[in-house]
Order: sequence, then C-alpha cells, then structure tokens
Amino acid sequence: MKTILQVKDLELSFHTFAGEVKAIRGVNFELKKGETLAIVGESGSGKSVTTKSIMRLLPESSSEFKNGEILFDGKDLTKLSEKEMQKIRGKDISMIFQDPMTSLNPTMTIGKQVMEPILKHQKLSKAKAKEVVIDLLRMVGLPNPEERFKMYPHQFSGGQRQRIVIAIALACNPKVLIADEPTTALDVTIQAQILELMKDIQNKVDTSIIFITHDLGVVANVADRVAVMYGGKIVEVGTVDEIFYNPQHPYTWGLLSSMPSLELSEEKLYAIPGTPPDLLNPPVGDAFALRSEYALQIDLEEAPPFFKVSDTHYAATWLLHPNAPEVDPPATIIERMKTFKGSKYYKQAHGGEA
Repeated sequence: MKTILQVKDLELSFHTFAGEVKAIRGVNFELKKGETLAIVGESGSGKSVTTKSIMRLLPESSSEFKNGEILFDGKDLTKLSEKEMQKIRGKDISMIFQDPMTSLNPTMTIGKQVMEPILKHQKLSKAKAKEVVIDLLRMVGLPNPEERFKMYPHQFSGGQRQRIVIAIALACNPKVLIADEPTTALDVTIQAQILELMKDIQNKVDTSIIFITHDLGVVANVADRVAVMYGGKIVEVGTVDEIFYNPQHPYTWGLLSSMPSLELSEEKLYAIPGTPPDLLNPPVGDAFALRSEYALQIDLEEAPPFFKVSDTHYAATWLLHPNAPEVDPPATIIERMKTFKGSKYYKQAHGGEA
C-alpha cells in the first residue's frame, strides 16, 4: 500500500515558565492509504500533541519543532507557512475533536457549519454546496437531513452532534482523517454506533484514519495497526493482532492487563504503578523503567532501540536484546493469549505449541 503520511524523527518542545517541556522525543510512524492507525497510551503520553503537530494546531508562541519532518504529498508540513497550512487543513487533512459540543458553534445552524469548509475549499455554488451537505448528513445517519440543516447544535443529542462533527471533517473528502478520542464523551451504546459509522464511512470514501485513544477496547474494533506511545515516544508498533496477542513491551503489558475482559478470571484489575515521567527533565534511559517490575539496569542508563519482532512488529525494550534474561509476561497477558490459541502470534510466543 502507498504511504500517504510519514512522520520522521519528530521532536517538539513547549516553552513554559518552568522550562522546556520535551513533549515529543523522536517519533517515527507512517500511515498507509486506506488504513486505520491507532495511537494509544495514557494521558500525557504525547498522542494528541503528535496529531495536532501534524495539523499545525499548536500555538507557535509556545511550541517549537526541534527536529524531524512530517511528510505529506511531497511537502514537509513543519516548514509550511500558516497560509499554506490553511489550504491543507479541512481539505486534505481533517480532524474530529473529542467533545462535539465545544467543536460546534452554538450560534450557527449545523447546515452552515458543515457547508463552511465546502465553500472555502471547493468551487461550488451555495445551492450545490447545500445538496452536498444534505447528502453528508444523510451519510452520517441523521434522519430528515433537509429539516436538520436549519437546526442549531443544542437541538441535537451528544451522539448526533458527533455525527455532525464527522460530517464537517468529511466535507471535502480528506485524504487523512485524524480522530482525537471521538467517542470519549459518549455513552457506550452511542460509542459503538459512532465506531461502526466511521468504519462504514472509511469503506465509502477511502480515507486514511489516525485514531487517538486511551481505550484499547476501542482499538480492537477499528484499527489495522497500533502504535503504543509513552513519555513522548512510540515504544511498540504492530498490527492490531500483534499488539493484542503478542505484546512485547512491559508498558503494553500494563495497558492490556488494566483492560477489563469477560474472559479473564482475575477479580481485580491491574493498575500500572507510579505516574508518567516529567518531560521537563526526561529520563536518560527507558522512560518506563521506574514504573516497570521488569526493568534491567541498562534501562536506567540507555534508551533502548527498536528490536524487530516481525516484518510489521517492533518494540523498544531491552528485554528483546539477545543477551537479556528470559522474562515471562504477566499472568493476565498469558491468559489473554490463551483466548487466541489458534493464532500464529500465540504459536510464535509459545514455541509453536497450540
């Protein structure tokens, strides 16, 4: 598949009264045409900052690109002017934000709000743009779109408002759609509907999606590949099956162990001890070492490189070094693997035994 977006060695800092916060520290990933890449991790791991840097939505007065490139359509987005970025935002790269109520203007009808990017980026008359908007509202599942066109955000439920936000993001058929925790503010039933809607829309419009979330349960339903982020870095990347059923990084083990599951017999959920690192003074070695019971001495001294697990699976942990001691994953991870005994990932992890 063709690579549509590539982030290379990205480093970004915020300048604060307390000092320089090194929020993104050498992030690398690529997005293929038509795929969904999920970026997961705790709050403060750098997920949203990474994607907002792609859109260039961070305040220039306090943020600074220190190194790296964001390559899209042959252009490095970090080097573009604000005027050049305005031609890309909403047209080629769109974003769905977390809270639909704050994403919508309460003083404008939803029809005008969905029409706005169409009039800005496409040479259409208002009458033709209105037809496009009505088709979009129908596509995202709003009944009676002709009547809804004239209504205001407060006249819709939370789930309906999120559908409107998705319609705005899709108005110009973007090549890349960034969804920043789009279901967090919704109840579980509506979450499922929105996720199903996004999968259906992706099949129809052939867009590539970057899905930001801290909820691994959501990831299993939407992603093709997963990048696990911690302390401003990506620590593991692989297909959704590789991350769920053959995880290699202790942080990924912790995230999976803390996820509730009907199959697991544990009565108590695991909680990762400690707190994320202070990026005013980033740790020298592995940022997760002080929270990990599997940490080695070298983790405190030197940051691990990426080790190859398969052609699509890489993890930055010294536990994969040939000279590292053999370590078994937590019991919850092994038990989770057993629910997937028929998979090649389980067989790889257990020496070919099924």
